Amino acid sequence: MIAKAVQLCRRVGIFVGSSQESGTAKNPYDYETRERMLRRLCPEAEVFPLPDIGVGNNSLWGDYVLSNIVERFGREPDLMISGKEDRRSGWFDSARGLNAAELYVPKVIDISATEMRGFMINNDLEQWRKYTPQVLWEEYEMLRSAVLTSMHNTETASM
Repeated sequence: MIAKAVQLCRRVGIFVGSSQESGTAKNPYDYETRERMLRRLCPEAEVFPLPDIGVGNNSLWGDYVLSNIVERFGREPDLMISGKEDRRSGWFDSARGLNAAELYVPKVIDISATEMRGFMINNDLEQWRKYTPQVLWEEYEMLRSAVLTSMHNTETASM
């Protein structure tokens, strides 16, 4: 998805959802760790936090995303790229006058974050590396430590 954005766009912004979350089984990494990994993967992109606001996957969330884009870039986007998921289909229904094209990029690798965390819990470095860009391999021990520390924490800071 990020590679497609870099290929198609002059300026790329990556907004990290649930950026206020860290230290939980589902979100073991703090925003700074996620930002650092994204910058290593795509140095030409700009990375921004996007904390949850407790409204769910609906047009209020879409309005919030758009307002963050405008705040960071000074204007609405020409193109928004995201993964292909049904829950995203109504995000921008209430955005009047929005002229941005939307591109949904399907998964090309059938793997989930839960499975990736499982590889780390089981210390299966070979499987983890199979699905991880090499530029992040040196982060394994630090990432694994965060997963192991947070794997039983189901508390969340989300609203």
